[in-house]
Amino acid sequence: MCKVSIFMSSYNYASYLRAAIDSVLKQTFTDFELFICDDASTDASWSIIQSYTDPRIHSFRNINNRNDKEGMNKVILELASGEYIAVHHSDNVWESEKLQKQVDFLDTHLDIGAVFTNAQIIGENEAPIEDASHAYYKIFDQPNRNRFEWLNFFFYHGNALCHPSILIRKKCYDECGCYRNGLAQIPDFDMWVRLCMKYEIHVISEKLVRFRVRSDEMNLSGNRPDARIRVQFEYLQVLENFLQIPDYQELVKIFPAAQKYYCTAGCDIGYVLGRVALETSERAFTQLFGLNELFKVLNDPRRMKRIYELYGFNHKEFIALTGKYDVFSSELKSNLYMQLAEKEQHIRELTNQLHEISSSRTWRAALFLRRMRVFLLPPGSPLERIIRKMLSILGGI
Repeated sequence: MCKVSIFMSSYNYASYLRAAIDSVLKQTFTDFELFICDDASTDASWSIIQSYTDPRIHSFRNINNRNDKEGMNKVILELASGEYIAVHHSDNVWESEKLQKQVDFLDTHLDIGAVFTNAQIIGENEAPIEDASHAYYKIFDQPNRNRFEWLNFFFYHGNALCHPSILIRKKCYDECGCYRNGLAQIPDFDMWVRLCMKYEIHVISEKLVRFRVRSDEMNLSGNRPDARIRVQFEYLQVLENFLQIPDYQELVKIFPAAQKYYCTAGCDIGYVLGRVALETSERAFTQLFGLNELFKVLNDPRRMKRIYELYGFNHKEFIALTGKYDVFSSELKSNLYMQLAEKEQHIRELTNQLHEISSSRTWRAALFLRRMRVFLLPPGSPLERIIRKMLSILGGI
């Protein structure tokens, strides 16, 4: 038995792995066990892991590359003996007092389910990223909020918590569930939504983690085409968690905009959440979530009757909404294609006109006279150089 169980994921981060492991072993808090799951790395990662002899380290390796969340769930549900669970990634680094400060906080704040920290954003070469325009520059620099405020933030803005900074009570995973399969971009964010449905959380403002941003968008959350495509679907799945809001009182604490749907006779959480999603967000997947929830209402006779009694909502109103919210950007794409076709036609017309002009006798005569004027200018003069450059361009048409 130990106080803290740590899970570390490892996949082809040999260049950073030793620094990550050493940052755990150098913690001022020492009552921990470290589980390292190597997900079939093809570099020297497994050799580096095996070179450690500290008895607190327990390592295992997948024969085939699978899913680090699968290994994490195995550790949390089957192997971990600690009261608290910490998550680490093999390309990040912990400051030496991270665990001690977090354990002290959870030990003295029994109402808090998990504690996070701020993070120093670093690049490949360990140097801090100081470009204020960088997407990660201040993303983890968040104020503390109650769980209702966090859920509102998650719904409208997404994730802003640093996964490798977390220390969480093991019982929170038991009650809220572990990381879900099928999510590659935001499985941690999905977990935070479910966590805040039941528990308060806290963020220590100190930068106790060095969070590495890889070059060429190689982080799992990097801004790549596949990630941008995939995350739309994943966000839609995460929003389903909000249907677990138990009653209207909590719904209004999370979404003040839901107050307009108050009825003394009752409330349908799915219906109100669907309307709020449509009316207060411009994100397509949030609007799609809202339409889906209203569609479910329409196809449940008992709920549909109740909603009509409370709000007068019916099939006709829903059909109007599906024609209003362009969740698949059909009209936008159609308009863009039309504008592109018009510009291409305009370019073709200009090209034809230029071709006609350049082949005419008038054009050739004008070009000859311009060249003669250049010859009359002092050689090497600024005006002579400019005109010669212009003529070379005109002559190539």
